Amino acid sequence: MKTEYPLRDTSAEHLLAHSGRPLRDITADAIAAGELTGDDLRTQADTLRQQAEIARDGGYPQLAANLLRAAELTDVPNEELLKIYELLRPERASFAELVRLADYLAETYGANENAAFIKEAAAVYRERNLLRR
Repeated sequence: MKTEYPLRDTSAEHLLAHSGRPLRDITADAIAAGELTGDDLRTQADTLRQQAEIARDGGYPQLAANLLRAAELTDVPNEELLKIYELLRPERASFAELVRLADYLAETYGANENAAFIKEAAAVYRERNLLRR
């Protein structure tokens, strides 16, 4: 089945929040009643993968790659994401630290696309003298 964008309009009955709650149950009334949690407002990895497929089919391979990396990170706690972000800023980490980070993401979360991306960034940082001194 080919899915069209936007998913909320074409596939809403199949979309779930990160918590597993159906998208149809995420309403202003549910928010006002205090029935929702933070995980109800987070995107599920499958939704991002569907969006990546749509982007790839539409001729947007870079967007598709970004969405696939985002899908891999949906289970990474926010605190860890902030640490990763900080390490990826220029001159914040050594080459070895970035490689260890990449390996950790791959081994702990199965985030292989992100791991490859970080290793590529580490190599570019080394070439451009952007690693921590």
